[in-house]
Amino acid sequence: MHLKRWITGLSALPFLIFIVYVGGFPFIILVGFACICSLWEYYRIVFNADSDILNGVVIWWGYFVGLAVIVTAHIAGSESVLVVLALDLVIVGLISMFLYKSKPSVVNVIPKQVQGIVYIPLLLSFLVAIRRDPDGMTWIFLLLAIIFAGDISAYYVGSYLGRHKLNPAISPGKTIEGALGGLAGNLLAGSIGKFFFLPALSWGPVLLFFLAVGLAGQVGDLFESEFKRSSQVKDSGGILPGHGGFLDRIDALLFASPVAYLFIIYIL
Repeated sequence: MHLKRWITGLSALPFLIFIVYVGGFPFIILVGFACICSLWEYYRIVFNADSDILNGVVIWWGYFVGLAVIVTAHIAGSESVLVVLALDLVIVGLISMFLYKSKPSVVNVIPKQVQGIVYIPLLLSFLVAIRRDPDGMTWIFLLLAIIFAGDISAYYVGSYLGRHKLNPAISPGKTIEGALGGLAGNLLAGSIGKFFFLPALSWGPVLLFFLAVGLAGQVGDLFESEFKRSSQVKDSGGILPGHGGFLDRIDALLFASPVAYLFIIYIL
């Protein structure tokens, strides 16, 4: 299990570094691909792999909206994404009026479709917005380093030193020791990145940034575990050996991205 995690991660790392460095259209393609894969996994979880729902027009429209959110964030900025989200709700409401007579259950599909759009494409759009910043490449690399270091630290500290359960009702395997180890990893990776690439920034606000991003990432991890557990699913998918699905890999990043955007644009 550990070996698979490292092989998968190290194999993907050069490609990820190259795409973040290049930015622009290749970066949008990567984020869009992650968005669609994660949406697909999310819908399979919340709808219990019900093929009638998953093949329905509301879900397929959700994939289109997900891509539209990512592209809009790249072209017009994060503020314009709200228009896309509002139009999604209007259009799925219109679709439901035509489907309700033959499929009354469509009213139960719409809230989960909208939640999926907010949860995955909207949160990923903050990554796109950060990359648009003049120093966006540096910030994306720093954010990824903080999140990945926190994930790795939490995993190994929790595996070998974990004794006290963090929230057994949601994720029995996670421990307080693992969570603290994760925050230590966040601080270490962030501090190294700041020292070499962002030396002009003051340490006080930056350390708060590292902690806030790390905590948001852990909340994102627990949030995904929460709805997986409610559907009795262990992993969101199996596309990444040793890691599970795309959503398992980016769950922390989803919640960390808007927090990072807030700090980068308005605080630091």
